Amino acid sequence: MTKVHVRELLFEKFISREEIDGAVQKVADGINRDFEGKNPLLLAILNGAFIFASDLIRKITIPCEISFVKFASYSGTITTAKVKELIGVDEDLKDRYVIIVEDIVDTGITIDKLLHDVNGKNPAGVKVACFCFKPEAFKKHFAIDYVGMEIPNDFIVGYGLDYNGYGRNLPDIYKIVK
Repeated sequence: MTKVHVRELLFEKFISREEIDGAVQKVADGINRDFEGKNPLLLAILNGAFIFASDLIRKITIPCEISFVKFASYSGTITTAKVKELIGVDEDLKDRYVIIVEDIVDTGITIDKLLHDVNGKNPAGVKVACFCFKPEAFKKHFAIDYVGMEIPNDFIVGYGLDYNGYGRNLPDIYKIVK
């Protein structure tokens, strides 16, 4: 499909599933290299990152664990600039290596909040991995250690990314037609 409707909006194909797979492999290769012998905890952010996290962990070849947190910061196609914690960190992070796994980083407010929470639990180290990064929208000052791909500041759906809960199941990524 080159174009899809998600609810009332029209989207056009932007990133193919083959490109997605290559970006996921790139992130996994970096994690495999940097965390050899460290048994990191992947801390994936729901709902959007569940597909990326699933594909990523299957490409990680070192021992690791995964857990999930849930935050909300979007309403429709725009960020609210407020982060609401729905499910927090339950694991003991003291002296653990933690990799925050996010589907997309635009403004950075969600990860900024999570980094504050995680660093307060005395981990051995914290890294950030994201599938897509929008440098034009980024407003924070933390490092993004593993980036699958950089994209323009367009609204996208598919591969776990949604518009009001819909479109996550699309295997490719689509950008909004303006």
